Amino acid sequence: MNTIYIEPTQNKQILRLVEEAVRGEVARLQLALELARRRLEPFEEKYHVTSDKFIATMAAEDLQGGDDEYIQWAGEYKLMQRLEDKLKQLKELQFGN
Repeated sequence: MNTIYIEPTQNKQILRLVEEAVRGEVARLQLALELARRRLEPFEEKYHVTSDKFIATMAAEDLQGGDDEYIQWAGEYKLMQRLEDKLKQLKELQFGN
């Protein structure tokens, strides 16, 4: 877990400002993550497989849409993973002075 400290000589308003900025970014990431998950659902429903299993076991030749569909699905999945990682890091932050 990471902690952000503000020097005692600095105003507590700075700490609140940083916390608010992090909360705002968390909210934006949560929204983006939800949208990414929604974009994955049609692929998962069409092929009756989770995105995790798709990435681990499937190739473009396994999909009706070939390379284009594979790139869309894999790209959206990778985006979701990056969003989850960023969100996890921000949620682990603690603030202290």
